[in-house]
Amino acid sequence: MTRLAIFDLDGTLLDTRKDIADACNHALRMCGCPERRLEEYNMFVGRGIMNLFRNSLPSDRRDEETVLKMKEYFVPYYNEHIADSTRPYPGILDMLDCLKRAGIKVAVASNKYQEGTELLVNRYFREYGFCSILGQRDGRPIKPDPEIIHEIMESVPGISIDEIVYCGDSDVDMLTGRNAGVRTIGVTWGFRTREELSACNPWLLVENPEEITKAVVQDSE
Repeated sequence: MTRLAIFDLDGTLLDTRKDIADACNHALRMCGCPERRLEEYNMFVGRGIMNLFRNSLPSDRRDEETVLKMKEYFVPYYNEHIADSTRPYPGILDMLDCLKRAGIKVAVASNKYQEGTELLVNRYFREYGFCSILGQRDGRPIKPDPEIIHEIMESVPGISIDEIVYCGDSDVDMLTGRNAGVRTIGVTWGFRTREELSACNPWLLVENPEEITKAVVQDSE
């Protein structure tokens, strides 16, 4: 039985790529570095904000001072433009409606910085009453470390490992679920490839949110 569905954010619930790319390219320009193509960000997103900066910078500019400058330019710009192009993927709202009606709790576990994670979830999904909204926080490990899953479990009294599914679009997400001992669902509409997800042997590999609804609601009955 499934009582809790945990979701990654970028590339899973929301298509955030263009707004992230625009903000990162702004930071690159401010640091005197060349911009990156939109497609390149598919591989940069999902491993935490500092790794986003390191990967987007030229190889000879990845020193800590420049990375921190990137953050100074990126965060205020992104917070201001966080929803310029970002939207839920088709079918996501219907899926969340179905999970809510079925009494399945939902949560977010993201490597996006905490402020940005909360801004987006509250903007697009406030009505769904996410029991936990966790992003990257100073001093806490990032995915694929399983701590974020264990922390979310604490918000659902009496929940057990076998009552949880974790949904994401990358190998980082699949490894996070595996490390936490929960079932994983790989979504193919996000930033990474089906091959990357398949290689991690997820519990399910789905083409659309309706397949998550069917699997999770049926499993909860």
